[in-house]
Amino acid sequence: MDGKQVPTIFSPQRMRLAERRAHSRQLAGGTTWLSELIGHDVLERLGFLRCQPGSALVLGDRAGTLSPALEANGADVTAPTEIDLEQPLALGTFDLIVSLLDLGTVNDLPGALIQLRLALNPGGLLIAALVGAGSLPLVRSAMMTSDGERPAARIHPQVDDRAASALMQRAGFARQVVDRYTITARYDGLANLVSDLRDQGLGSVLADRAPTLSRRQYQLARQAFASHADESGRIPESFEVVTMTGWKS
Repeated sequence: MDGKQVPTIFSPQRMRLAERRAHSRQLAGGTTWLSELIGHDVLERLGFLRCQPGSALVLGDRAGTLSPALEANGADVTAPTEIDLEQPLALGTFDLIVSLLDLGTVNDLPGALIQLRLALNPGGLLIAALVGAGSLPLVRSAMMTSDGERPAARIHPQVDDRAASALMQRAGFARQVVDRYTITARYDGLANLVSDLRDQGLGSVLADRAPTLSRRQYQLARQAFASHADESGRIPESFEVVTMTGWKS
C-alpha cells in the first residue's frame, strides 16, 4: 500500500490447494476443532460488546460456528469459501467482519487490513484471529533437530501481539485492541498433528518449498516430538491465538 513491492512469502496457488484439500478432508470426517473454539470465543466477544450487526462478512468459519449464530440474531451474512484478501472489497458494505485464521497467510497483511477496514460501514467492527508467534514450539524444536546444521523454513512466520497492534494502528482502525491466549492440544505423535493441521488448512503454503524430509530426518523429528510426551503418552502442543479487534471511525 505504500508503493513498495510486497515480498511473496506465501503461494496463492498452494493456499487454494490447501483450502480445497481441507474442505475434502472435512467432508470425510476431518477435524475443525481450532476454528470451532475460536468461533465460540468470537461469539462471546460479540455478546460482551452487545454487537448485533445487520450485515456481516465471515471468513474462515470452517466449523460453521459463526454464520448460523449471526443469522439467528438477524444478520445478513456473507461467507465466501474463497476470497483474495489483498484485493479491494465493496466499500462500506458490512457492520461486522470476522476472520478466523485466514489472515495468517496473506502476503500483504497491512494492505489486507486496510481493505477490510474500507469494507466496513462507519462504526463497523473487525475481529480477526491469527495463529500467533508462540505456536507449535515442540514442532519447531523437532524440525530443528531433524534438519541439523542447515535448518529449513518449514513453519510459517507468525505475528505476535505487539506486531498485530502496530498493524491495526497502521491500517487506521480506531479503539483497536489486541490480545492473545493459548490453546493446548494433545497428540499421539507427529503424524497425528500433521494430519490435524491439514484437516484445518494449516499446513505449509510457503512460496519457497522446504526440502522434503528424508526417512532418517522424519524419524529424528518423530522421536524429538515424542520425547515431550506426558504421563499418558500424549504430547501437549500449544497454539497461541492472537485476536485483533478494531472499529472503523
